[in-house]
Amino acid sequence: MAQRVHIAIIGSGPAGLSAAARAAQRDRARMDAGEISEPTHILLESFSQPAKTIQRYQKGKFVMAEPGFLHLRSDCEFGAGSREAILAQWQEDIARNGINVRYQAEVQAITGERGNFSLALANGDVVTAGVVVLAIGLEGNPRKLNISGEGDSALADRVQYTLDDPEEFDGERIVVVGAGDSALENALALSKRNHVTVINRRAEFSRAKEANLNAILQAINDRRTTLDCLYETNPAGLEAGDEGIDFAVETPKGRKVLSCDRVIARLGGFPPRKFIESIGIEFSSEAIDAAPTLNGQYESSVSGIYVVGSLAGYPLIKQAMNQGYDVVEYIHGNDIKPADHELLEFQFGLLPYRRPPNELLHLFQQRIPMFSQLNVLVFRQLIIESSIWVALDGPSFENTKKQAAQLAEAAAQRHPSPKTGKLIRAGESIFRRGDYTNTFFMIVDGEVILERHEQSANPVRLERGHFFGEDSLVSGRPREYTAVAGSDCVLVETPRRTMIKLLNSNDQVRRGIDWIFTVRALQKHFAPELSPGELREIAQTTQLNTYQAGEPLFRQNEEGDCLHVIRRGAVTLQRSSEEGDLVVAQLQADELVGEMALMGEPVRRHTAMASVLTETIVLHRDSFMKLVNLDSSSISQLQARASKHARTYTTMQAQADKGSLIGFMMDEGMGEATNAMVIDESLCIGCDHCEKACADTHDGISRLNRSEGPSFAQMHLAISCRHCEHPHCMKDCPPDAIHRAESGEVFIDDSCIGCGNCVTHCPYDAIQLAHTPQPRQSLFSWLLKGAPDTLSIGREDADQGGSGSGKKAVKCDACMNFANGPACVNACPTGAAARLAPEHLVKLVAKQ
Repeated sequence: MAQRVHIAIIGSGPAGLSAAARAAQRDRARMDAGEISEPTHILLESFSQPAKTIQRYQKGKFVMAEPGFLHLRSDCEFGAGSREAILAQWQEDIARNGINVRYQAEVQAITGERGNFSLALANGDVVTAGVVVLAIGLEGNPRKLNISGEGDSALADRVQYTLDDPEEFDGERIVVVGAGDSALENALALSKRNHVTVINRRAEFSRAKEANLNAILQAINDRRTTLDCLYETNPAGLEAGDEGIDFAVETPKGRKVLSCDRVIARLGGFPPRKFIESIGIEFSSEAIDAAPTLNGQYESSVSGIYVVGSLAGYPLIKQAMNQGYDVVEYIHGNDIKPADHELLEFQFGLLPYRRPPNELLHLFQQRIPMFSQLNVLVFRQLIIESSIWVALDGPSFENTKKQAAQLAEAAAQRHPSPKTGKLIRAGESIFRRGDYTNTFFMIVDGEVILERHEQSANPVRLERGHFFGEDSLVSGRPREYTAVAGSDCVLVETPRRTMIKLLNSNDQVRRGIDWIFTVRALQKHFAPELSPGELREIAQTTQLNTYQAGEPLFRQNEEGDCLHVIRRGAVTLQRSSEEGDLVVAQLQADELVGEMALMGEPVRRHTAMASVLTETIVLHRDSFMKLVNLDSSSISQLQARASKHARTYTTMQAQADKGSLIGFMMDEGMGEATNAMVIDESLCIGCDHCEKACADTHDGISRLNRSEGPSFAQMHLAISCRHCEHPHCMKDCPPDAIHRAESGEVFIDDSCIGCGNCVTHCPYDAIQLAHTPQPRQSLFSWLLKGAPDTLSIGREDADQGGSGSGKKAVKCDACMNFANGPACVNACPTGAAARLAPEHLVKLVAKQ
């Protein structure tokens, strides 16, 4: 049976349903006018009910209406609520709108061209259509674990990729693999009656909605729940065990075997690429999870075929429903403005050129080559989450300054308040060398000058299309240069969290940042006179390696044919002898390891061991020789550095006690610290003035515990914040309350909700939950009641109480707002206390 329509919509998920409702409303208007007698649209659904993906959500699932800043535009209703309530509402919407829907109608092939597409159904029927809207999801192509034992028939009923009803399981040990919303919702529901372990392959939940993030972190930190989480952990293998499944995983501390009854993998899905490519639709890249290439109106590379919803790159229900509405309007020739149009108008409001947001988005994307192939919807969201900088001078700056004030006032009158651009004067610094900021910048117009040293003789000039800031984004180290804005400069500043989410999901962007990071490392250390283009071939011969804490980069007495540039983390050099292993050096991000093997000593004299999770750029001998032959300007510097290191290592080897002390510090995690509290026990008299000064400075609550913490050779590492390079506490802070000052201090602002996630994440017990301190007593009150013991008040009040107890997180902020520096150090009467970075510790040890 053949049926002809104007618009054929495939898939009745949120996007398809919204598109069909808009098409039905247009048909109704034409029917009322007597122009047509039958619907000109059809909604084809392969399942027996609408919204198959929502139907397969776990029972009772609470569905959120995200993103909160976006208004819904659809003829179907949608608001946060239970899965059942939303499905019931959509059934009503189908009837109310008069949607022409056909169930059990699986489309197997699409052929033809705009105006005459032929859709072949599984039952042999054919539907012909003028245009086609693809609104199919990704559920039918779930990502697999891809580990040994996954296909074992004996485990078939214990390894699953969906969860229909959490109530089916009771008293089981269940491992949930994944960090997206579905994984977190499954884990939370299952934890009510089971012991659940979540495997997160990343260091944080970068893809989760805020409500799910809050809920999972509260559960992880609540001692009463049976829910645990392993971060930076990868599945390694499955096999039948004595008590169910033995699930092997690789953690930052090595391999671990989890005994469990069930594994539920919620890793997302892939586009049905074979089917889509059979239609002729092109993809943005060869990556298996790449999205189809679309224009600003969701039209694919095949004229007349449109793509919306999760297949287009954004699975959020509200976004998908807006796309469904909009695409039908576009098909009917109504060039409406997207729902986020006003948000972008505010962000682009300070630009020196006036164009509609869609045109500016296209311009921005074309001027940043790394993002030129990015799905247009993904890029749009990237810009919405970013900030636009404009640098002007002269009259242009003064005129735009007035405009900026007006724009900020207009934004303040809207709720939620949209983001506006940032105006600076040309010649001002965007950030300075030594700042601990970690955002990522892209240049849309003008130029940016990078100065590695003050009044640098050879500054680096970056032009349109270049990007910078990737070093601190990746390494966590302070900025290595000062970035100065040129005249008429336009920048996009993207927050770290947004970039991490993009890096985790897009191979093209990750490769682009990895490549420029490598090129700039090669320029800095070996070939300052060569351009990125001249270094391209050599950069492609390098490799990026990752090492877990305690894993060797190379071993003593091996034949060396490469060196390492530390990209992230820290490395210790150890010398083995009959007396044991002796640490002779500790090296941080951006330093070289193993260069002596390429400079006359091929046999390794030391073992290089990762102190924490570490990434390195590996440069082999042939590539190294090409570099120094192309640019010999750094040879003398390399030789001088190697000679200095050799002398230092020899000195440390001759003094075993110092090497043992450095080894102790690295074992205690000092490799990732930037500002740690160290006490010389030979000078400390135990007066506790340091703690009392801390409490007096911070409303009666001490952020320092002098007596606790490890000690070795009269050096004591007190319990206090170490202000880590990659602060563990900043991972997954729901209200984003933890920040790093440009001067390096990590601090917590007043938006803390007391979830306790930072307490759990901190491996050094440096964060406490405490009630808001009471107002200080007046002098008159002191005379009547006596002065309180501020130290005892702090210790009694600041305990490890559970989340939701009305407490907030408190930690050392290194007295960042006090001109005289840390109160604890200033209050020490003997000079025993000091706050030092690891490199200062090594120097201190060497001088002792």
